[in-house]
Amino acid sequence: MEKETLIKKWLENDLSAEELKDFQQLEEYDSFMKLSKNAQFFKAPAYNSSEAYKKLQAIIGHKRKSKTLVQRLKPIAQIAAVFLIGIFIYTVFFSNNLTLISSIAGQKLMVQLPDASSVQLNSLSQVSFSKKTWNEERRLNLEGEAFFKVAKGSQFDVHTSISTVSVLGTQFNVKNRPNYFEVTCYEGKVSVSYQTKEIELSAGKTMRIVNGVVNNDITELVYPTWIDNFSTFKSIPFKEVIAEFERQYKMKISTNIDTNELFTGTFVHNNINLALQSITLPFNLNYAIDNNLITIKKVE
Repeated sequence: MEKETLIKKWLENDLSAEELKDFQQLEEYDSFMKLSKNAQFFKAPAYNSSEAYKKLQAIIGHKRKSKTLVQRLKPIAQIAAVFLIGIFIYTVFFSNNLTLISSIAGQKLMVQLPDASSVQLNSLSQVSFSKKTWNEERRLNLEGEAFFKVAKGSQFDVHTSISTVSVLGTQFNVKNRPNYFEVTCYEGKVSVSYQTKEIELSAGKTMRIVNGVVNNDITELVYPTWIDNFSTFKSIPFKEVIAEFERQYKMKISTNIDTNELFTGTFVHNNINLALQSITLPFNLNYAIDNNLITIKKVE
């Protein structure tokens, strides 16, 4: 059987026992296996696998017509083929195995996990996890901010761009934004893996990393305030307050003030003028709204 037919049938999980033996003899077999193993970590691209395969077939057809040229370009062709196969693997394996749920600006979502654990997503956040392997491994990926209520059972891991948060059964909040990472434990205990350290947080404790600087804090709250539609900050750079405001109100803020100044306070998510007053008055600032742009500046 021709190589391209074997590859296509493998991608479609349609190889017979004899065909599988032939496929395992292919020169590229080890590369395919490595790609398959790591496919779940690929970043989701917008890609049409059928069109890609047609391109691959065209390359193969051209190879038959121009053997001399292909011999000269063989290393490049192999790299291109591996790339295309990687995209195929993503389409077949990743899209089938991972559930991806995202919230948009100004939206909050409740997500029920296969084991009765729950995740509540804040605005512009997303989680991805595998329903197929959940009973063997409770793990998910998080971008943004989410509050977790974890059912008791095996270890539960939340993977972010800079850390892994692990628990057995508890309630906690994880915020993973650009240059800002925060974990707050509300019930039980959580373990935060950061660089080479394992940091344990008990109920009421917070670990925060802002621009690479690690700080610890405490809270008397029993769950994060954003669930009740207002954001709370304690000695946080004003630029992080602005970023959260933009996520909640789908607006852009322009300002020429020093946004590294620390802010302590709150703003609501359902009244834009009240929210703006809450974040500008403490710094003696004025604001103006023009369509989707808010300008903040010092009072003259």
